[in-house]
Amino acid sequence: MPQRIDKERANSSGAKSDWERKQEERDFKEADLPLPALPDKQALIEFFVTSGSSFRFFIDPASLSVGADSVVRFTLVARSASGYENISYEGIRCESGTFKIFAFANDGQWKRSNSEWQPIEPKSVQRWHNVLRGQFFCPNRATIASAAEGLDALRRGQHPAVRNTGI
Repeated sequence: MPQRIDKERANSSGAKSDWERKQEERDFKEADLPLPALPDKQALIEFFVTSGSSFRFFIDPASLSVGADSVVRFTLVARSASGYENISYEGIRCESGTFKIFAFANDGQWKRSNSEWQPIEPKSVQRWHNVLRGQFFCPNRATIASAAEGLDALRRGQHPAVRNTGI
């Protein structure tokens, strides 16, 4: 009987079991979508990642989408202090806490990446994934409903649902 109570407690806390996570992975079907146009650098929306980096980070608003597969897709521009830019087209799966890089921009065109879905690590060097997931695209770990919701969050500096949550 105590074992059953522990399972009920775990389920009521919202935590998913290993079996549930593995089942979701097996059932996941990634949409095959075309790559977006390269970003219009005049339209980029900047978001803050950390003061410990000389890079500035931007999202191309025209590329932001939420697919039928619940993946939030976006073009990320990381600009160094000297003006050099890394441009990538990426996706975040809110429920699994994973990201994938679909393509990199090189010489004015996209080059597809063979990246796999990877966990978003809390103390990763790539902190922008944590920020995008926690502050903008996955408020309280739920996928935003639309690109407009994500754009609103970016323009506000964070999603209204994460205000005062400590995320």
